[in-house]
Amino acid sequence: MSNSVEAGLVIGQNSYLQGVSGIDVLTVEEERDLAIRYSEQGDLDAARQLVLSNLRFVIHIARGYSGYGLPQADLIQEGNVGLMKAVKRFDPSMNVRLVSYAVHWIRAEIHEFILRNWRIVKVATTKAQRKLFFNLRSSKKRLGWFSHDEVNAVAKDLGVQAKDVLEMESRMSNYDASFDPVVIESEDGSAHSPAAYLADQSEHPAELHEQNDWASHNENRLYHALETLDERARDIVSRRWLAEKKTTLQELADQYQVSAERIRQLEKNAINKLKSCLAD
Repeated sequence: MSNSVEAGLVIGQNSYLQGVSGIDVLTVEEERDLAIRYSEQGDLDAARQLVLSNLRFVIHIARGYSGYGLPQADLIQEGNVGLMKAVKRFDPSMNVRLVSYAVHWIRAEIHEFILRNWRIVKVATTKAQRKLFFNLRSSKKRLGWFSHDEVNAVAKDLGVQAKDVLEMESRMSNYDASFDPVVIESEDGSAHSPAAYLADQSEHPAELHEQNDWASHNENRLYHALETLDERARDIVSRRWLAEKKTTLQELADQYQVSAERIRQLEKNAINKLKSCLAD
């Protein structure tokens, strides 16, 4: 990313933060009135005001996740999505401030974003793993690698098994290896980056498309040719050559009450007719 682009992002983020800080916080009465208007009348302007007045709280929560190495603007954006979901579900009759209710939704969206983007390979998929991911990071900052007793203590506190704690600790200690690291050239001028020698040997997309079209064309011609056969001949060819489990000559002979040699002759004649149709 160029310095000019980075500077532009910083300026844009600062402008956003300044703009949000200039929005007045709603009083309890104002918030309740807006929540009722949205809940009972579907007033979108009321919902917009509820969202805008609480954006500063999203920023405050998002800053608590700055240690994950993800852009602050992205964390804020995901938190805003959680805030909007909270506004949609907020019940003004609960007699609590919107921000108290919205904290769960804001954190949930930020957590999901972190889990999707912290590593190339997702580190947490189950409920227990998600719980461990966020709790272990804070614990490891204080304790480093866990001892046996610390592993058991964490497992007991979080209601998971000790092996789950050890597995998540191992996952979090790994790092993403770049497929295309800094290229180091040898004395003969050859590059050691995988991208330099792991070329894609498959066909060009245009060639693959042409092959698929041609295969589809031939399949259609074959089925049209089959329609020129009588019902018995078509059945023999289909079951002898097109079915996944091929039928024997004797099985067809028993069904049609003729000899296996007669079935072979009918099959040969049908195939010759198909060849003739396909050659036209």
